Amino acid sequence: MIGIPVAASLVALAFVVYLIFDVMKKDQGNDRMIQISKAIQEGARAFLRREYIYIGGFVAVISVLIALAPQFSDVGLGWRTSVAFICGAVASALAGFIGMNIATRANSRTTQGALTGGLKGALSVAVSGGAVMGMSVVGLSLLGLCLIFYIFEGQPTIINGYAMGASLVALFARSGGGIFTKGADMAADLVGKIEAGIPEDDPRNPAVIADNVGDNVGDVAGLGADLLESYVESIIASLAIAALIGLTAADTVVRNLQFLPFYIASAGIVSSIVGIMFVRIVGKSNPQRSLMGGTYLSATLTGIATYFIVKNFGAEFTEEGKAYSLMGPFYATLCGVVSGAVIGFVSEYFTSMKYNPVKKLAEESQSGPALTVTGGISLGMASTAVPVIALAIAVMLSYYFAGIYGVAMAAVGMLATTGMVVAVDSYGPIADNAGGIAEMAKLEPKVREITDNLDAVGNTTAAIGKGMAIGSAAFASLGLLVAYMKSAHVDVADIKNPRVLAGLLIGGMFPFLISSMLFKAVSKAASEMIEEVRRQFREIPGLMEGKVLPDSAKCVDISTKGAIQGMLLPGSLALVTPVVIGLSLGAEALAGLLVGALITGVMLGIQMANSGGAMDNAKKYVEEGNFGGKGSDTHKATVIGDTVGDPLKDTVGPSINILIKLMAVISLVLAPLFI
Repeated sequence: MIGIPVAASLVALAFVVYLIFDVMKKDQGNDRMIQISKAIQEGARAFLRREYIYIGGFVAVISVLIALAPQFSDVGLGWRTSVAFICGAVASALAGFIGMNIATRANSRTTQGALTGGLKGALSVAVSGGAVMGMSVVGLSLLGLCLIFYIFEGQPTIINGYAMGASLVALFARSGGGIFTKGADMAADLVGKIEAGIPEDDPRNPAVIADNVGDNVGDVAGLGADLLESYVESIIASLAIAALIGLTAADTVVRNLQFLPFYIASAGIVSSIVGIMFVRIVGKSNPQRSLMGGTYLSATLTGIATYFIVKNFGAEFTEEGKAYSLMGPFYATLCGVVSGAVIGFVSEYFTSMKYNPVKKLAEESQSGPALTVTGGISLGMASTAVPVIALAIAVMLSYYFAGIYGVAMAAVGMLATTGMVVAVDSYGPIADNAGGIAEMAKLEPKVREITDNLDAVGNTTAAIGKGMAIGSAAFASLGLLVAYMKSAHVDVADIKNPRVLAGLLIGGMFPFLISSMLFKAVSKAASEMIEEVRRQFREIPGLMEGKVLPDSAKCVDISTKGAIQGMLLPGSLALVTPVVIGLSLGAEALAGLLVGALITGVMLGIQMANSGGAMDNAKKYVEEGNFGGKGSDTHKATVIGDTVGDPLKDTVGPSINILIKLMAVISLVLAPLFI
């Protein structure tokens, strides 16, 4: 039965190889474009090497502790879980490495595509580059999960270790990459655009290369690790529930229910390939329409395939005394698909330049940056209402159709097309890099117009991807929470119990504490970068006249150090807190912690992603010539708003999504310790 998902994952990896060859054969452009692209590649590789060294240290220590756990306590851990943990971490890191390496090579090729082939030429290269990340995520993660499932015969505790490894890498990669990219971006904008009055991505600005490096390490490698973790945990949550929830059914029925998410994920891979090819072939004058069309086509095909998969491989089952029909898991999965589409549309509405919220925000910015910031925050807060209601309805319906197993399957449905979602999300940073290369290489203005158009669409698709990641985090975390409570022998978490209430309060606070740390890390990195950019403008003769090049390597080094230092404490707290609460206050209090973190984390994640996306695209709307255009006071106000929105959407929001799942899966893996 494992052969089908293994074959699907190999197809995904074969498609990755095809895409890599397709990207690499494209023209890189002139010597200056190649030089800039290589500088970005070198900076990204240098950061990733240093980041992975630190992450590797955490992985090594934790894997040893897991392997030695049975020596100190009679729990269901050991070397097998340790091996699965390492495999999950390696799969996540490898996917990020592959995706980032191709993205940094696709940037100048996208610029050249815009120069010679117009919008369609640039879109085709950027989407292919992004698709390498998307298909690497699903191919590597599903293949690794299948192998772990097969080798260790589907034992839940061992498989949970795979998810824990992926989560650990995801949190460090997303937070570290986010600190890197936003520290550089804020400095480049504030000193370059506001103080010096030079254009975005001007070659005289020392922070520009660091900013472009950050787009790749944060929004490609970090994003890939983020959604790989979501993808893996949505499958593992359903596996854990099928094994632990106490299904009163024959072993063959339980086995079928365990394999359903594997088959649905396989259908999602094929559907994602179709969607990517659709964008490459059809995309012409309207990139947003073609990208969204490919996304919805993938989701539709996956939904149709899921119907036949459940009909042929599903089974009737009983969960906690209630009987569920054969097609119950299909309807539950469909709830996830529909709620994901709702979240995606709401994110698009609140962050896209074609809708009124962003246009209105740009108009309000005529009165100064304070209104840009307050208006953007207001939009993000308003954008939480419909997605949360949609999630609540989807949770109730999926539970009605297939119990708590159905809630986990809803997450599988939402993330089955992760390959497509990551592809359209990762294409944005490539387009952004392409625009920077066009500016630094001093190409004709029409090239920058094309890349800016693609970049603006990328902000919207990124907001959609972040929204779906947050929504799926809610589903997956609920599934992991139930599996944890079953493993820890917690029948109910009663809020009248003071320990449970304490856990709820601490859990509700925790996303805010981690957010504060990440904001502070970005501010510190940006502050050091700002001083360095000012110093170079002031002390390097001929720099402002364009006679010499800036010292970009110094800025890359500042961002690298700031990111590494800034990610360590939040990541360590996320690892330690569930263990401390579980050991000191007990299993019930830890359940309360997970619920509290889930509730506040989902709200913060959606709000921050959409606030940041709205402020970014308000700036781009003004740069298109509206309300005074580039260089106007309105433009300066939106630039300041964008610097506030950047860490919201690219550092803090995505990290909170990972945080709530990481704490849930750590609790599940270590549940026997808290009994």
